[in-house]
Amino acid sequence: MEREKLGSRMGFILLSAGCAIGIGNVWRFPYITGLYGGGVFVLFYLFFLITMGVPVMTMEFAVGRASRKSIIRSYTELEKPGQKWHLHGYLGMAGNYLLMMFYTTVAGWMLYYFYQMLTGRFAGKDAAQVGAMFQEMLESPTVLMTVMIVIVVAGILICSMGLQNGVERITKVMMSLLLIIIVVLAVHSLTLEGGMEGLKFYLLPDFARMKEVGIWETITSAMNQAFFTLSLGIGAMAIFGSYIDKKRTLLGESVNIALLDTFVAIVSGLIIFPSCFAFRISPDMGPSLIFITLPNVFNSMAGGRVWGTLFFVFMTFAAFSTILAVFENIISCCMDLFHWSRKKSCVFNLFALILLSTPCALGYNLWSAFQPLGEGSTVLDLEDFAVSNVILPIGSLCYLLFCVTRFGWGFDKYREEANIGEGMKIPKWIRGYVTYVLPVLLLLLIIMGLVG
Repeated sequence: MEREKLGSRMGFILLSAGCAIGIGNVWRFPYITGLYGGGVFVLFYLFFLITMGVPVMTMEFAVGRASRKSIIRSYTELEKPGQKWHLHGYLGMAGNYLLMMFYTTVAGWMLYYFYQMLTGRFAGKDAAQVGAMFQEMLESPTVLMTVMIVIVVAGILICSMGLQNGVERITKVMMSLLLIIIVVLAVHSLTLEGGMEGLKFYLLPDFARMKEVGIWETITSAMNQAFFTLSLGIGAMAIFGSYIDKKRTLLGESVNIALLDTFVAIVSGLIIFPSCFAFRISPDMGPSLIFITLPNVFNSMAGGRVWGTLFFVFMTFAAFSTILAVFENIISCCMDLFHWSRKKSCVFNLFALILLSTPCALGYNLWSAFQPLGEGSTVLDLEDFAVSNVILPIGSLCYLLFCVTRFGWGFDKYREEANIGEGMKIPKWIRGYVTYVLPVLLLLLIIMGLVG
């Protein structure tokens, strides 16, 4: 069966960036930037993005492009006889499913809030009532199951239309709209009275604030954010590598994707901080920022319903672009592994993903007594911990070791594949860094994730 290909370079960049751009860009990045000294943190973040994230991304793309297969089969194609690298493929595959087990629920929250904003449900509510509305949503198994199923069905439906006609076409439209919407929202936020104070807090370097939280904490947080923002280690990027031609080098493309991801993260802060400061509401982190703080801000704002609706369209697109990318990886894996058609893989995964996503949707209500990581924790926390702290960093380390050591594919073959085409080339001198320094940094990330 002829392997499908992406129709354009823009499709590849937007799909890969869509996979990387997720909820963490909005509900985590701006907050920790503010917390760890603004501009200082951003500089550390960019440093680690270039020195850690981008090299591993080129490796994942190279494995995908050289093998023309999804995560399990890609190792089988490239490893030497008798080697066991393909076992990581099964862990990566599990990581894709595990990520979707909670991401579909959270994307459902965004969709539900978009509907609530659009229909004016927040109008006239005070801060306590807005907080209560979030709680009501979480406590309703009907609402959470319904929106989760809508997200899964929509994602599978788009994937079933094919790579170019479905996934690529829809993602291009969605990502283009996402980029326009965030710029419009940011410009609006910056024009609010008192908004400039928020901008100063967010981006002016503040060494005193950094010292207060600790220099080591700032550095490790920047390293963490830079690495996890790109969704590396589970083959979600390798799959798009397997769909592209050899006209461009992989370093140049990886840099473009990292820049797009960073642009969305930084601009999210331009929406959040000026708005919160203008209405004297303290910016929070995580779900409470998106579902309690910001609806309160929109409520205080002239035309808040319009701005709030636009914001939740943006959030839904950010979440859904990741879902489409990972669904495509899952569907492609089943096609490679079991020699299924795209349609058969879609039907199987439709039911599998609804079933697997159910514990997270019910973890806030019917199954809330199950608190796996201690008091107050939920199924989502457990699934998120397993993906973010275990599978992504370990998977990235596997890709790295596979590409740089003689026990795997080897540095020369990796570099040769990555440098095919026009664009930035990977220099030979980087070999020492990626072989001896980068593995240590990744091990440090794994240890910090498990201990923390």
